Amino acid sequence: MKLRARIASAVIAAAALVTAGLITATPAASAQLTEVTGFGANPTGLRMHLYVPDGVPARPALLVAVHYCTGSGPAFYSGTEFASLADRHKFVVIYPSATRSGSCYDVSSPQALRHDGGSDPVGIVSMVRYVQARYNADPARTFVTGASSGGMMTNVLLGAYPDVFKAGASFMGVPFACFATTDGSSWNSACANGQIVRTPQQWGDLVRGAYPGYSGARPRMQIWHGTEDATLRYPNFQEQIKQWTNVHGVSQTPSLSDQPRAGWARARYGGTGTMAPVEAISLAGVGHSLPQGGMAAAAIDFFGLSDGGTDPTTSPTVSPTVSPTVSPTPPVGTCAVTYTMNTWNTGFTAEVKLTNTGTVALSSWNLAFTLPAGQSITSAWNATVSPSSGQVTARNAPYNGSVAPGASASFGFQATHGGGTGEPAAFTLNGTACTTT
Repeated sequence: MKLRARIASAVIAAAALVTAGLITATPAASAQLTEVTGFGANPTGLRMHLYVPDGVPARPALLVAVHYCTGSGPAFYSGTEFASLADRHKFVVIYPSATRSGSCYDVSSPQALRHDGGSDPVGIVSMVRYVQARYNADPARTFVTGASSGGMMTNVLLGAYPDVFKAGASFMGVPFACFATTDGSSWNSACANGQIVRTPQQWGDLVRGAYPGYSGARPRMQIWHGTEDATLRYPNFQEQIKQWTNVHGVSQTPSLSDQPRAGWARARYGGTGTMAPVEAISLAGVGHSLPQGGMAAAAIDFFGLSDGGTDPTTSPTVSPTVSPTVSPTPPVGTCAVTYTMNTWNTGFTAEVKLTNTGTVALSSWNLAFTLPAGQSITSAWNATVSPSSGQVTARNAPYNGSVAPGASASFGFQATHGGGTGEPAAFTLNGTACTTT
């Protein structure tokens, strides 16, 4: 219930910007949002609202826009720019509404996480098939987006229904099956707090297991997350990147890294163009909020629904792929550290994985290292890191201090740089030197 209240307050605060006139999302006056009933199988009684702009082509594209907890389809219609973008680019938008207490979507149950398994995803897919039949919407241009609970549902729909959706854009969500439960609860606190860390293969296997036997193309994924998200915490950003790069069989090393707007750190995986297999945008200083300030338009570009699907930003800087240097005979220690950077022209994020290679469990940990000159940390997650530059120490959070032999803990941070993007040369755990991988 606390998580539900936090999601409600965080997103309602963002939605309040609409009434204050800070978000402009006014659709054409002649086209109207219309409720549709009797659209097909709907095991959880979802409601469906539909927006069809004037002048849509004979075979329009289709977007499903999924709301946050405590929200509704009409609220997401009026509180985001997707309807006005539909007017401009002539695609149809479905706005589902969850009807259970709290108006959150089921992204937890075994039924929701399996193809044709039941629950909310079945109702949403019925809406899609209704519009494809009634309005001749193009199955090859059918997409989904959502924020918070809707961002989680975006991951669920792309994972369980790769035959229905061609791409998705998840705002402030979590990986497919991260919220999974088996006790009937709809909340997974460990996932919400960014405490579930898996390998790319493990995350990818969860997606592949949702639709056994499926061998077709996988939907492209665009991932958005604020570094200050206190509701669905920022580590879920990196876990989604792991999952969807693995699903697409592409490297976790970005093909392109840039900063198209102030505070946006963008990385593309498996390609450098606007419609790469995976695109991830980290939002510096942003909390748990609705897509705003050009985010919805960037999602439409990623789908290829804008004018030609071109990138409206300035030409990005393509980062070359650098092969890591691996010591063939690393010294034996009681810890191992993997340090992964994602850089752009003025900053970077770093994901640090600490593995206990000793025989004694850790009850707490301090990992010390020296940042290269010119680098300065601006925010961190899953650890407290101080000072911001020079020789720094990362101290465990209250929930991840215990590390059994052979187990790992992860944390990360965002930082600026003055042109130097080197990595720390060495790490020490509680005063003992670690090996690096």
